[in-house]
Amino acid sequence: MVKEAPRNISWDDLRLIDAVAQTRNLPAAAARLGLDHSTVFRRLKAVEAALGQPLFERHRTGYTLTVAGEEMAALAARVDEEMTAVTRRLAGQALTPSGEVRLATSDSILVSLLMPMLGTFHRAQPAVRLDVVTGNAALNLSRRDADVAVRATENPPDTLVGRRTARIAWALYGSAWTQHPDDPVESANWVCLGENLAGLKVVRFAQAMVPATRLAGRFDTVLGLAEAVAAGIGVGHLPCFVGDASPNLTRLAPPDPAYESDLWLLTHPDLRHTPRVRALMDHLAEGILAKRDLIEGRLGSKG
Repeated sequence: MVKEAPRNISWDDLRLIDAVAQTRNLPAAAARLGLDHSTVFRRLKAVEAALGQPLFERHRTGYTLTVAGEEMAALAARVDEEMTAVTRRLAGQALTPSGEVRLATSDSILVSLLMPMLGTFHRAQPAVRLDVVTGNAALNLSRRDADVAVRATENPPDTLVGRRTARIAWALYGSAWTQHPDDPVESANWVCLGENLAGLKVVRFAQAMVPATRLAGRFDTVLGLAEAVAAGIGVGHLPCFVGDASPNLTRLAPPDPAYESDLWLLTHPDLRHTPRVRALMDHLAEGILAKRDLIEGRLGSKG
């Protein structure tokens, strides 16, 4: 009887192994791959059968790698890294601005600052498609989670290149329709950002200085916080490009330099000369420069 030759392992098989290794459970791996749970289970069993040994041990708490699984997961990571590097280099060889650019930023920077710039960019570069992702977590530009990032940070990753475009000022704001005490720290109700942004100095200030009985609410986005202040739920610190641009908000104190952060425009070194990436970065840099007084709090309160 002729023994059947083992099936070759494909890139899709390696992606599946990597997804299970990263997530440690099949539903999350399936979601990452855009497949259903039963398909991932069936394909994983087929790969293990082809290799003749298990790659994962199944426990109540999730999937853990076997020795063979660790070797295959390491191979998957190496192949993914090589493929990503090649696609970055190929992307850099494009001659004219066209194709897709994935832009990562926060919701407040997108809505309050970048959206008009993206509108003029689209009209100037109609062949470039934008894929915009928002959130406060930093995406991994090295693995092409995004091509360009616009982030407020004091310490951009050493693996990225770009430019510091402005210094973001923060000030204390209240509702334009509400009377506010002369000393908000002593007598006003407050709202602040949530624990997901606890690294910001304005959040630490509220935690340390505002009594719990007067902390009326926490919000996990800057835009949500701005709406809460405008609704009169409480006073709170906001970036000046959000607060000073809103007719429903009143600045209650000058910007505090202790709360400032840099606004960075970042990309991966392999992509910085790609025409579509360069076109977007140059356009955003020019637009941010025109808004620098607003970003840095020099337009003042509306009174």
